[in-house]
Formats: sequence, C-alpha cells, structure tokens
Amino acid sequence: MPTSDLASIAAFWDAAADTFDDEADHGLRDPRIREAWARRLVEWLPEAPADILDLGCGTGSLTLLLAELGHRPTGVDLSPRMIDQATRKLTAAGFHADLAVGDASDPPVTAYDTFDVILVRHLVWTLPRPEEALDRWLGLLRPQGRLVLVEGHWDTAGDDGFYVPDAVPLPWLGGVPASRLVETLEPRARIVHIEQLTDPLLWGRPIDDERYVVIARPKGAGTTPEPATPRGQAASTSTFSRTPRASGTRTAAE
Repeated sequence: MPTSDLASIAAFWDAAADTFDDEADHGLRDPRIREAWARRLVEWLPEAPADILDLGCGTGSLTLLLAELGHRPTGVDLSPRMIDQATRKLTAAGFHADLAVGDASDPPVTAYDTFDVILVRHLVWTLPRPEEALDRWLGLLRPQGRLVLVEGHWDTAGDDGFYVPDAVPLPWLGGVPASRLVETLEPRARIVHIEQLTDPLLWGRPIDDERYVVIARPKGAGTTPEPATPRGQAASTSTFSRTPRASGTRTAAE
C-alpha cells in the first residue's frame, strides 16, 4: 500500500482512538460482554500459553483479554494513538505485551517470528488486497497454528469503495459474507470451524447483520493441536517498531 495511503488511514484511526472504546464490543467495559468474549476465546484458542498475534488490535481490549487468559499476545495496529491506548490499558491491568505500530496486512515481523494463533477481528474490510493479507498471515503460523477471523457483513460488502478519501479502493468495504470469506480461504487453508455470532452479549445489543468467526489452519496441518512452544531466541531480533513493553507485575507467560 502506498505510504501516503498508510498515513491517511493511520490518521483516520488516530482520530477515532479517544472514543473507540465507547462501543460496547470495542471497550469490553461491561463485565457480561467481557465474559462473553472470554468464553468464545477459550473455545477457539489452544490451551494457554500460546503465542498469539492480534492484528488490528486497536486499543488492546482483546490483547488484554488474551493476556488475562494466560496467553502471550503481540498486538499490531497502524494507528500510533491506538497503540498508546493499548499500552496504557495493559499497564493499568498489570500485564506485559509486545505492541507495535505497523501494517496489519503485512505485519513487521522477521522470518523467524511464527505464532500459534493469528487473531483478526473486523479488519479484512479495511484491506485493499485481502487475499494477499490472508496468504501473509497463513505464512506466519506454526504447522498446527490457526487463523481466527472474526468478521461480518454490514452494508456495502463486495462494492469497491473508500473509507479514507483518495486512498486505494477497498473490495470488502462494509464487510464480507462468511460464504465469500470461506471461498477465498479454501484454496489457501483448511477450514476447521465456522460459527455465526448472534449472541447480543457479544455486541452489547441485538444485531440484524451477519457476524461470524471462521477458523482455518495451514494446509497439511493435522487435526491434533501441538502444544504452544515458547518463541525462539531469534524473535528478540524482530523488526517490529515496538513500543516499550507495558510495565506491570505479571505477564501472560508467568
């Protein structure tokens, strides 16, 4: 994506950072909503601790929830202000995480960085080339890893459009139906789970649009999950443009 487009999109989300958590499913401030997401994550993810890359992490609500569940999350978002919010959120809760400003469609990791899980929530609609992003994400998974895509179909999916003026067009603006996402994934990965997310507790209100999760594994991966393994020494040389670790009294690995 052109640098000018990345800057415009980062500015768009920077402007949204202060109020982003006002949406019930963004901030997870209501304990009932938080618990609903925690239950789903337990169902979708391997046993803790797992190395999880949270792409488009925003203000870090799910990143924090992953840490609370005992995982080792890494968060990436294009918006510096979103990452600032996430850093403060994890620090206040006493957790550590690697948080990076970067393009979620092409995460700034080295060839040595691989993950047990890549978690993506409501992100693919923002991408000009979603198929390329899916290929990149699948390539960052360990052999038994899983790609967890929490997505939806709102109003203008399938029509080229823009959400930042003069930026590149977005083929999935407004979301993408589960059927189309599965069709896009099937040549690339093995689909292991599809679930419609109709529970109002997940969103803080009843919904009348399509929201769902699709979980996929790299082709050739077996059916039995491998235990999560600590990331190797080479991960410390990652090319992430990292923020300092959020300081605190405990980490997901402790």
